Amino acid sequence: MESKDPALDARKSTILRKVVSEHIETGQPIGSAHVVRDAEIDVSAATVRSDMAALEREGYLTHPHTSAGRIPTDKGYRFFVDHLGDAASLDPASEEQVEAFFRRAHGELERMLRDTSRLLSQLTDYASVVVGPTHEASSIRSSLLTRLGPRTALLVVVLSNGVVEKRTLEIDETVADADIERASARLREQLPGQTLGRLAPSGTSGAPAVDRLVRSCYAVLPVISPADDGGEDVYVGGASHMADQFEAADTVREVLAILEQSFVVVSLISDLLAQGRSVAIGTESGLASLAECSLVVAPYEVDNELVGTIGVLGPTRMNYTQALATVAVVSQRLSHELSGN
Repeated sequence: MESKDPALDARKSTILRKVVSEHIETGQPIGSAHVVRDAEIDVSAATVRSDMAALEREGYLTHPHTSAGRIPTDKGYRFFVDHLGDAASLDPASEEQVEAFFRRAHGELERMLRDTSRLLSQLTDYASVVVGPTHEASSIRSSLLTRLGPRTALLVVVLSNGVVEKRTLEIDETVADADIERASARLREQLPGQTLGRLAPSGTSGAPAVDRLVRSCYAVLPVISPADDGGEDVYVGGASHMADQFEAADTVREVLAILEQSFVVVSLISDLLAQGRSVAIGTESGLASLAECSLVVAPYEVDNELVGTIGVLGPTRMNYTQALATVAVVSQRLSHELSGN
């Protein structure tokens, strides 16, 4: 593949990709003697050393100490990721694991997203992040109001993004079951197509008890619990894997602290997608705590509408080919499942 960077000719590009891929696999600095053994490198060791020195001057490589080989910089990893092309494909065993997971995946959206975060972590050995749909922007598909006890009723609302919202209402024990059924019928007529952020009740039924029930339902629907951080749930899986990826305990603590702050995670992913990128490498995240990490993300859809994001967080020395393929395949299958296909 020809380099898109004018500073790199084809030979330097090949050498750089070799250094990055070998360092990802081994975790060790890569020397010229190792690179020159590759069949693609049809030049002398002296030429490879010269090119690696040039790559270091140009900021793609560095070395941890004077006697060691080279390791990639964030710029080197960025070049590698940008030149992967169509190389990212999931291995057959992982593909089957994904298919088996979604064959079994049924039930409420919250559980599916939580389980999806575990799946991503299992497939990659990195921490995973799944950002749930924004509830208030979603339209209502259907609803049901039913009595739970003498003084309690339950309102269940299914949103277009697959979320099932449940609200408990206190009611007077004198309210008849027939009035609850009539209120449920009116809600089934009025609610579909409305959003939680813009609810507008219309008309009256002529029965005061029924109208009071309907008004109570409208009153509780927009309430989003504090844990929702503004309507977006964030599910983190495999955070314990981070301890295996970094030698410095301080780094692990800082990364885990970021993962615990849902609003930071959502903002980081939103900014990345707004830039038209699916990978943030090292300092590209803009967060000092993640300077040694890379984030790979992909959005997922419900009925062709982008509603959330999945991703994995690992060290800059992550297996980008595997991470990109895993995130892409899981996001596609999640979209397929949530859209009811």
